Amino acid sequence: MTSEKSTSNYAPWEDPDAKPLIRFENVTKRYGEFVAIDDLTQNIYEREFFALLGPSGCGKTTMMRMLAGFETITEGTITIDGQDIAGVPANKRPVNMMFQSYALFPHLTVADNIAFGLKRSDMPRSEIAGRVDEMLKLVQLTPFAKRKPHQISGGQRQRVALARSLAKSPKLLLLDEPLGALDKKLRQETQFELMDIQESLGTTFVIVTHDQEEAMTVASRVAVMDHGKIVQVETPNRIYEHPDTRYVADFIGEVNLIEGMANRNESGVDIAWSERADPISAVPSKEITNGSGVTFAIRPEKVLVSAERPADATNAVEGEIHDIAYLGNISTYHVKLTTGQVIKSQIANSSHESSTRFTWEDKVWLSWTDTAGVVLTE
Repeated sequence: MTSEKSTSNYAPWEDPDAKPLIRFENVTKRYGEFVAIDDLTQNIYEREFFALLGPSGCGKTTMMRMLAGFETITEGTITIDGQDIAGVPANKRPVNMMFQSYALFPHLTVADNIAFGLKRSDMPRSEIAGRVDEMLKLVQLTPFAKRKPHQISGGQRQRVALARSLAKSPKLLLLDEPLGALDKKLRQETQFELMDIQESLGTTFVIVTHDQEEAMTVASRVAVMDHGKIVQVETPNRIYEHPDTRYVADFIGEVNLIEGMANRNESGVDIAWSERADPISAVPSKEITNGSGVTFAIRPEKVLVSAERPADATNAVEGEIHDIAYLGNISTYHVKLTTGQVIKSQIANSSHESSTRFTWEDKVWLSWTDTAGVVLTE
């Protein structure tokens, strides 16, 4: 689900001396009484592929529009490369923006669409054709240079829009749901193309999306937003495996959430969650007060399904298969426990027999280790 390609040797956010390319400092944006962005502070570094992820109305598009110069700040400051951009008009910022609609000129060829902004810039005329050729090669569209937008596919139009956005070598490229118009398979292919282009150019990309899989695939870091605030910023792996709150755990991927009361034991905590089941043994990442209410979050792929109770299982509960979703590479089992709660488990279909191992109404056991889940206090 995640790609750590861009973060394997690149993590300036872990360096206290690294200077951010973009800094939001105590930024608030109000529309009358409505607070779209609420006292937000965040750094974004050069060469990052930074994803703003959240539901509609969470403030991610407002953040992007303030960066682009389409919205003014109510309070606070935004700096790009150390410059306060409050008084800088949109066309004077080292920023370009790519929209979901692509906004290509239908009467212009692919090459002329890419050249459009360059012809209105201070680039010498003699250099424009060379830059257009460079962009065509970058997005692998050289053979389509003389075609009109209606003569190429949706994925190719997306790449034309990307080339046009990058032609003026902006320090920052903003992508607003750039792949939303593509079908799923093409969207997945284009995500990797975007990553390769971003890595080869070293341009900072900030992408706004509500698609969790897209954010997890392309981003060096993901910022999960809710009601105008960033509630957690982490690498895709960390945000999936170690969410800080129930909201983040529930928003990123699929998860089972079990509420209970925690009490410390020798190695971690025991979570009492049902009078008809044993406590859940877990190892929290931070100190838990005895008797405090917690949420135990565990991903479906970390829950094992078996016909018999595993002899060495730290945690095991019995139930009946209530529903099955066959997704080709995996099968998701919805198991109704004797407590009445439904827990999801995912199993990889690594063989032809995997998907037929269990069926509806089978009695099964679900089990997991004490480190498979996360203990959340928020």
